[in-house]
Amino acid sequence: MSVRREVVRWEEVERLIDHLMVQFEHEFEAMVIITRGGIVPGGMLAEAMDIKDILTAAVNFPAEMEREREKLLAWPQFIQFPEDDQLRGRRVLVMDDVWGSGRTSTAVKNRVSAAGGLPQTSVLHFNPYRNLFGTARPDYFAASTDAFIVYPWELDRGSDSMLGNMPQFGEG
Repeated sequence: MSVRREVVRWEEVERLIDHLMVQFEHEFEAMVIITRGGIVPGGMLAEAMDIKDILTAAVNFPAEMEREREKLLAWPQFIQFPEDDQLRGRRVLVMDDVWGSGRTSTAVKNRVSAAGGLPQTSVLHFNPYRNLFGTARPDYFAASTDAFIVYPWELDRGSDSMLGNMPQFGEG
């Protein structure tokens, strides 16, 4: 099956950030940026919204399962995550670049909630065709797509550029 690719330029990223900002119904007291994809858009959004408490979450889904279905059901491993007291009782924006399967954003949102935070999810692109969570979707997204998105910060990575490496189903 061929996956359509779409290269997004910096100007479009800026428009997507602007589109997100007008959607927010209230201010956020902190942002949890999901590494690595959420770092650039999260930083841009935090700067534009003047969010000072910027935290990071690094999540891994083990890939040693043999069958694709098993990979999708794997529990997340949190490599890095903020302390509960940094989240408790606070409105927290969970930021990533894309919601593909939705596993990463959902795992981080659930962990923020378990810590006593009040999380909402935000992404630049939402892919409803890969979403594993039925009607669930990000609280905020700037665009909906069926394409594999290549962001400007992913373009020049030498011989292993993003244009040559497609993700496995279930990533994102």
